[in-house]
Amino acid sequence: MTTEPAPVDGIPLDAVAFYRELESSNTREWWAANRDRYAASVREPMSHLTDVLADEFGEATVFRPNRDVRFSKDKSPYKTHQGAFVGQHKRLGWYVQVGAEGLLTAGGFYASESDQVARYRAAVDDDATGEQLTEIVDALLDNGCDIGGDLLATRPRGIPRDHPRLELLRHRTLTARRDHGIPDWLESDEAADRVREDWRALRPLVHWCDEHVGATEKPRR
Repeated sequence: MTTEPAPVDGIPLDAVAFYRELESSNTREWWAANRDRYAASVREPMSHLTDVLADEFGEATVFRPNRDVRFSKDKSPYKTHQGAFVGQHKRLGWYVQVGAEGLLTAGGFYASESDQVARYRAAVDDDATGEQLTEIVDALLDNGCDIGGDLLATRPRGIPRDHPRLELLRHRTLTARRDHGIPDWLESDEAADRVREDWRALRPLVHWCDEHVGATEKPRR
């Protein structure tokens, strides 16, 4: 018998408890016993939250819970968080996630091919577009976001040590995120409002990346 998910306004606290338990028992047997709980406490609330935001940001992809373990040493079958993504392009856009640590929001570009990296660095190197990105990143930092991504350990080849945007040039991907933890409003309809507020703050970064990085032009492998 399948349990119908209860109507929700936000993300149930049981979603956090679900992932804390999953981290301790990441097995197919545990998942089978908690499948209906996943639907009621995680999948349906996340789908509802992203549906609320779809008119402004677009349709979201709510990711599957299964991990791809074909090429991984870690054979745990299930992801220990539930993510959803609204893309301008593949792996460039807005993100929201719930897991054992609570709720986080993020945005930027998450994976890049060589042509995307080249366009990104050219735009950062350019004084006009590079300074624009610096102002966007500074505003996000002032707004309490953390800046991340895949960075080179040293400066890119051909870039001088004293380049004014050296730290940004080290990025191969560029993201900003906010960790909300487990706030009092998580189960309420305020959750969608908070995610909307964060995604609006992230919009300049996403749009800059869309304009200056864009989708890869390399053929699919």
